[in-house]
Amino acid sequence: MISKQANVSDKAIIGENVTIESFSTVFENVEIGDGTVIHPNVTIYPGTKIGKDCQIFPGAVIGVVPQDLKFAGEDTTVEIGDNTVIRECVTIHRGTKDRLKTTVGSNCLLMTYVHIAHDCEIGDNVILASYVGLAGHNIVENNAILEGKVGTQQFIRIGEHAFVAGGSLVRKNVPPFVKAAREPLGFAGVNSIGLRRRGFDDAKVKEIEDIYRILYVMNNSISKGIQEVKDTISPSDYRQQILDFIAASDKGIIKGMI
Repeated sequence: MISKQANVSDKAIIGENVTIESFSTVFENVEIGDGTVIHPNVTIYPGTKIGKDCQIFPGAVIGVVPQDLKFAGEDTTVEIGDNTVIRECVTIHRGTKDRLKTTVGSNCLLMTYVHIAHDCEIGDNVILASYVGLAGHNIVENNAILEGKVGTQQFIRIGEHAFVAGGSLVRKNVPPFVKAAREPLGFAGVNSIGLRRRGFDDAKVKEIEDIYRILYVMNNSISKGIQEVKDTISPSDYRQQILDFIAASDKGIIKGMI
């Protein structure tokens, strides 16, 4: 159902059983998947593709040009997966020539006043609580949770199943499976409760805890910890995932608690 008081371009592609309520604007070159609900006073700019069965609440602005002085009008997009909920006053900006698109995965929850800047990549099942602000070129991997008022620098990466405490300033990469808290942001343990909620058994959780105990508790430098992990922990998918994440973090990862 499309309200007569909505402004929907005839060049937009609207799926089946889509609801667009009053005073929302959908520009040309927008795609909206089946079953998605656009609540009142939503603005969706050109270059936006929204999946199936999403919910977008009042005041959200999606696909607007980025707040990047280097942006020169290049053809870029915002792409959002299925079953994602975007609450009031969320803003999601188009990409730039760096990655050409900003992406949000499926089954995500973006709470009120979240801002996702240009060229960010948000995985599946991610929760961004109210007032989270992601600077440009951030990557937030699957199943990560950022509590309210978390702010990030550009080019930050937050690993799978990571948990970042509310009010944190993220200046370094946050490895997968960990909790990060305090100021300056540091390792606060393994996100064991979150992992068990998502089906990790005790043996898997213990393996991850053993790896991070070596990296953050038993050694006074990450480089020494990495070598000890390689020497003492049997090869596994989780060990490799953690080591690969650290190796790819050219600007460094969060440190242990001081």
